[in-house]
Amino acid sequence: MTVLAEDRTPQTLRDDSLLTVDGLALRVRISARRRRFALTVEADAALTLHAPEGRLASDAEDFIRAHRAWLMSKRALREQARPLNPSKRLIEGEIFRYLGRTYRLAILGEASENDRVRLVAGRMVMSRELAEDTARGRAALIDWYCRTGHAWVTGRLQPWAARMSVPEPAVDVRDLGSRWGTYRSEEAGRGPGRMSLGWPLFQLPMHLIDYVIAHELAHARIPGHNAYFWRLVRQALPEYKESRMELDDLGRRMWMGEVV
Repeated sequence: MTVLAEDRTPQTLRDDSLLTVDGLALRVRISARRRRFALTVEADAALTLHAPEGRLASDAEDFIRAHRAWLMSKRALREQARPLNPSKRLIEGEIFRYLGRTYRLAILGEASENDRVRLVAGRMVMSRELAEDTARGRAALIDWYCRTGHAWVTGRLQPWAARMSVPEPAVDVRDLGSRWGTYRSEEAGRGPGRMSLGWPLFQLPMHLIDYVIAHELAHARIPGHNAYFWRLVRQALPEYKESRMELDDLGRRMWMGEVV
C-alpha cells in the first residue's frame, strides 16, 4: 500500500481572490509597488488585504491573525457608522452585492452588448458611457439585478413550492419600493398565482432569499399573518425567526437604488 504525501506546495496570493482566515473573508488586492501587507475595512465593513506581488498565503494568514483584534474593532466601528440604505457612486471600485457576496464595479471604455451591466471575472462591469449618465447607469444596474435575480429564483422556486404543497407560481423581479416580496392569487382561486420579488432582495445571502420565498409561498394558502400562517412558515423553515431577524438587520443596510 502506497501512502501519498500531502501536497504542501506554498500557495501564492492571487489578485482579486477571496482569502478566508478563521471565519474572516478578505478580498485580496495585489500591487507591484507595495512592500508590506496592509488591511482596510471598507465603508460597507467588507475587509481588504493589500499585498505585494509574490507573497505567500500562509504569510498573509499570519499577518491577519496578528491584527485580528484591530480588524474586529474597526469593523465594529464601521458597522455602527454605516448609513442605512447607503447611496452608490458609479465609479471604479464601488462595491455592489449579489447573493451575499461583494463585487467591485469596473468601468470599461467601450460599450458592452446592448450596453448592459455584466458580471465578468468577479467584477461588475459597466461601460463608461453608462457610468457617466447617472440615470441610465442606475437603470442598467437595476435591470441587471432583475435579470439575474429572475434567472436565479426560477430554479429555486419549484422545490420550495413542493415543500409547502402549493402550486408553483409565476414569478417576476421588479421594483417593489420597500417591500421584499408580494404574492397575488389568481381571481376566483384558479391558477397558481404570481409572486413578485423586489430586485434589492438579491443583494442578500441565499438563505434570506429562501426565507422571503417561503414567506410569500405561505400566502398562497393563507392571506394574512395569523398564527396559522407562521405555523406553515415554520414547518417549511424551522429557523424562520432567526432569518426574519437577520433580514430586518441586513435589509436596512442594503442599497435600494440611490445613486449620487
